Amino acid sequence: MEKGVEFVNTLLASFLLLCTVSLPSVPARSDDDPGPRPLRTSSLLQLDQFFPSGTHLLVTQGAIESFLAAMEGTPPDWATVYGHGHHDPDHDDRLFNLNRERDAAREGNPILTWRIAFVWTGEVSHFDVDTRSYSVAVGPELTPTSWGLVRFKPEEFPSNLRVRPDKHLADWIDGSLRRHESVQVSIIMAGTLIPTESIIYDFSHDAEGVGLIMPVVKVEQVEVVLVKPHA
Repeated sequence: MEKGVEFVNTLLASFLLLCTVSLPSVPARSDDDPGPRPLRTSSLLQLDQFFPSGTHLLVTQGAIESFLAAMEGTPPDWATVYGHGHHDPDHDDRLFNLNRERDAAREGNPILTWRIAFVWTGEVSHFDVDTRSYSVAVGPELTPTSWGLVRFKPEEFPSNLRVRPDKHLADWIDGSLRRHESVQVSIIMAGTLIPTESIIYDFSHDAEGVGLIMPVVKVEQVEVVLVKPHA
């Protein structure tokens, strides 16, 4: 009788071990990783459909310039601040003073509480078998304006950005990647300015004397969009 019970227990243990080995592995995901996002399609004029009412879309030169004028009044006198450039002994002090004066001047400005959306550039890189999604390489977008170059700066950005498109888009992406064609997407981020360092002024490292304006945003929503001219 004891041998029979031992035999049954052995069979049960072997069966449980086989089930454990046969279960498909599921990629672990931390609370900070939202997992694959949908790949949306839209035109620039229709992006507001993805965000709450009242979100200010700062994705064109005109919208960005209007936002800066409402927030800051007038552009800096970049020529005076730059002076003789990085070798000018007073260059850093002038730039520091510009940021300090602008920070003080915008205190209490109601636009600091606006929910704004801005764009970064992205490119679909490859298909990840484990997550059944496409990885997206992301980089900042520089927008030339009458104020200088504008580059929105997220306080934090989700790492390991991935998208899971519908079958129609997935087939199109697969075909493009097989032909070694780039698949460009737009990363639209929405949030509010950081009150303590809402806008940072600097100079471009690529173009001598050109001002660089960096609104710093606490990102609350991220959308990956395949922008079409007439979507």
